[in-house]
Amino acid sequence: MFRILVLALALALPPTLSQAAEVTSFELDNGMQVVVLEDHRAPVVVHMVWYKVGAADEPPGKSGIAHFLEHLLFKGTDDLAAGELSATVARNGGSDNAFTGWDYTAYFQRIAADRLELMMQMESDRMRNLQMTEEDVRTERDVVLEERNQRIDSEPGALFSEQGRAAQYLNHPYGIPIIGWRHEIEQLNRDDAFAFYKRYYAPNNAILVVAGDVAPDAVRALADSHYGPIAPTPDLSERVRPAEPPQLVERRLAFSDARVSQPYVNRTYLVTERNSGDQQEAARLTLLAQLLGGSGATSVLARKLQFESQQAVYSTVYYDDVSLDESTFGLIVVPTPGTDLKSVEGAMDQAISEFLDEGIDAEHFERLKFQIKASQIYADDNIQSLARKYGEGLASGLTIEDIEGWTDILMAVTAEEVIETAQGLFDKRKAVTGWIMPAENGEVIQ
Repeated sequence: MFRILVLALALALPPTLSQAAEVTSFELDNGMQVVVLEDHRAPVVVHMVWYKVGAADEPPGKSGIAHFLEHLLFKGTDDLAAGELSATVARNGGSDNAFTGWDYTAYFQRIAADRLELMMQMESDRMRNLQMTEEDVRTERDVVLEERNQRIDSEPGALFSEQGRAAQYLNHPYGIPIIGWRHEIEQLNRDDAFAFYKRYYAPNNAILVVAGDVAPDAVRALADSHYGPIAPTPDLSERVRPAEPPQLVERRLAFSDARVSQPYVNRTYLVTERNSGDQQEAARLTLLAQLLGGSGATSVLARKLQFESQQAVYSTVYYDDVSLDESTFGLIVVPTPGTDLKSVEGAMDQAISEFLDEGIDAEHFERLKFQIKASQIYADDNIQSLARKYGEGLASGLTIEDIEGWTDILMAVTAEEVIETAQGLFDKRKAVTGWIMPAENGEVIQ
């Protein structure tokens, strides 16, 4: 029955990546990497520029400068008035935005394919010709502070996550929030922004990804014309971040806030990320996360905690595999009304222990791998999702070969390898465990 189901689903899948998009890569003379994802099914193009700099690359005491600069890039240039880039994209029927991570900052437009040259013209302009007044800086700093107020300071779950991440990373800048600490955002100024911009916004620190109804030779000609004349930043050193010291004892935190409506337990472990040429351990962790908490109906934690013991109303497991440096593997369990956090944490530990003893059902494991493969094929069928996958991977230290080989590496993982990884992972001495609860709860971690 399982084989019949797999065959039926396989016939329903969209074309594979090799059929849906042809991948071409080249480098401009100034060091800018260009990736073309050719897909002629619709007359649309996604144009993305990824800078290999993010919140983890900020100078000490200047947290938030990468995200702050992202805001400022929508101000004027020598040739564009403030807001003109986005207005031009909208007037031509497209959409644009930007986002900042710990390892990258990215800018993109989605628009009709015949407007690609206009996008390159404007995006290349703001790579080196940004202009910002003191008023621009004051205005955007206030915007960022209000964004922090709404997304972090007014959300107890976000504050809890921020504190937990700081406890996880004692020495590495991944422990610093992308948006920045409020007291440091308040001090960011025009000189800070320009210094960061002039150092990192350069063709030899950028990746151009163009996906959609384009031809590689045409993209190369346009890129040479618009990005090619931009001078690289000389002596741009490789990114080297401080490493985390070995964790020798469990770290615990309790966060109480009157605004918390639902208490829960969150536990994280420091784990490896996908490394170029060495993605096997990350593949094991990806499958482990899916087995333990990837499905609300069939995952280990859901089955044991939500259906069998009925001590939890929700459970999930997460792992961010794309990261320049060590990532985190996390578990969240939300208790049922009347179940305290200590009890539900104990139940979570028991469920993990039973999973390690019982092993993995072979048929369920193969079904899960097929579901993962199918979800990746569906995601790649969207040109914006595909462009983001390549841009994020390349900006985080992977190669095109690593990105294209990821699914095959996942499919080659065995159940025994997943259990072996899990046995090495779940060590309380290497855990950061947090409780979030209403202020009046009164529970104290023992």
